[in-house]
Amino acid sequence: MIDIHTHILPGIDDGASDWEESLALARAAVAGGITTVVATPHHADERYYNKAVDVVALTAQLNERLHEAGIPLSVRHGQEVRYHKELLDNLEQGELVTLAGSRYLLLELPSGSVPDGVPELIYELSLKGVIPVIAHPERNRELAGDTNKLLRLIELGALAQVTAHSLIGSFGKGIERAAWMMCRQGLIHLVSSDAHHCDRRSFRLEEAYEKVADKLGSRIATAYKRNAQLLVDDQPIPSLAVPVVDATGAWGKMKRLFGRGAAE
Repeated sequence: MIDIHTHILPGIDDGASDWEESLALARAAVAGGITTVVATPHHADERYYNKAVDVVALTAQLNERLHEAGIPLSVRHGQEVRYHKELLDNLEQGELVTLAGSRYLLLELPSGSVPDGVPELIYELSLKGVIPVIAHPERNRELAGDTNKLLRLIELGALAQVTAHSLIGSFGKGIERAAWMMCRQGLIHLVSSDAHHCDRRSFRLEEAYEKVADKLGSRIATAYKRNAQLLVDDQPIPSLAVPVVDATGAWGKMKRLFGRGAAE
């Protein structure tokens, strides 16, 4: 398994606090069947500011320590970039790094709303060949309250990533319901852990995939796993056919949905 959203780098955000915790998270990832993770420290969220050059260097150091410790985990560099008005300028200036050096950029929105400039940003990024992956939309109150708003962002060129902990109910019933509704509506392309700590917020990715297989079928779980591999390989993520529910909760036809520019 590949996990495209983790906070495994030490001492730079609210994830691992030091090298010991980083290595402990790495061991937990391996124990959970994960072979590759993308390190995505918070960036430009008013608390943490982690430029690309620093993230790349720290990721290299972590891989060296993993090799020395005999931990069979590969770590790729990335950021969880909070929406901010200077994002496009920062991208041009080399302050931002995509996920594993791919065309995909992990984009975090405020928890309560979708800022007015987000649709234009997604469109402008797609014109530059950068595909934003919206992190945990089920935890954004505006998107969770009206999934059509997430659909519009996807139609502009975005993809969406749900958190494993949301699918298994760790963040409460409301977020769990929103996460599954987005999956059933074909609005989710990737599942990842957003792991921060071994005890409080570890990976649980395999458990989430098992629930996806149980609720949506093994084909959908396999597709989510495949999409993570395609992302780190910088390949187009194809359309995903999923069984969808209508407003009454009845199962409807299979639906294909993907971000503009994401599929060949």
